[in-house]
Amino acid sequence: MNKWMTRASPSILVIDDAEPIHRLLKIRLATEKYDIHSALTSSDGLAMAKEVHPDLILLDLRIDDEMDGLQVLQRLKDDEATSGITVIFISGESDGDQRVKALDLGAVDFITKPFDEFELRARLRCQLRAQRTLHMLEQRAQVDGLTELWNRAYFDQRLRAEVAEARRHSRPLSIVMTDIDRFKPLNDTFGHPFGDKVLEQFGRILSHGRASDIACRFGGDEFAVILPHTGLREAREVAERYRVMMQEQVWTIPPHAAAADKGPVIVTVSLGVADLASCGEHAGRTDLVRMADQALYAAKGGSGGAARNRVVSADELCGESIEEEA
Repeated sequence: MNKWMTRASPSILVIDDAEPIHRLLKIRLATEKYDIHSALTSSDGLAMAKEVHPDLILLDLRIDDEMDGLQVLQRLKDDEATSGITVIFISGESDGDQRVKALDLGAVDFITKPFDEFELRARLRCQLRAQRTLHMLEQRAQVDGLTELWNRAYFDQRLRAEVAEARRHSRPLSIVMTDIDRFKPLNDTFGHPFGDKVLEQFGRILSHGRASDIACRFGGDEFAVILPHTGLREAREVAERYRVMMQEQVWTIPPHAAAADKGPVIVTVSLGVADLASCGEHAGRTDLVRMADQALYAAKGGSGGAARNRVVSADELCGESIEEEA
């Protein structure tokens, strides 16, 4: 989820080896209601940047320990986890060459000590406003316009991060791949506006699942849900709830539809479930998607297509049963 949607206040990390600078900044910025974190060494600053992932870093150019500010900035930009954090240099020097190097490495501004209180506040507000606008634009680009779920681009990005996190901390991770059964005949019979309503409603069902789950529109009538901290058995139960909720929906048939006089319409979905443990010790994002997609294919009846409206999990592809798990 976008950090702007979850944080009450912008978060700032100050990396400077002088304790008075930390105290001064907290006093100068007290009325701005920032969440300020402090690091006195470059190594602590790099670790905190990863842990806190602040909205902005104030970085001293001359840190008196194993690395200077330019080296710290280079490390921040080389690490995918911190490369997107906005960095402003603070320094008591006005060396033009150092400023140019800092900006070339990715810093966005350079503030000279001693700070002018009003200039400091204005520069921070300016950068945070720009950052907020950029995040809003990025978020809009990652949201599907019809269902208002995350789109395929966001799914790929988020799943990559979740797989890395699950591997790092030995946590379970599952995904659900699903699509609407016989969606093309639905469109052909009742019209595309009706098909859009089906997609929108299924999107609402997926988005009202567990708070921790990430529902995405994968493309067309295909959807995917990322389930962090979730093993195969629990993920299958979640998928079954989605299936039942969709089957129980009541649909109003358009009066002009060719089959309007044929009684109520039931729209169903098929779902495939996989988790990292099912994919092997060194499996990655593509392996997880491939396994869930194979389970979805089996749920739809394979090449015969005779089943549908059911959930199949990855262990069932291997002839195992969830009930047999320890």
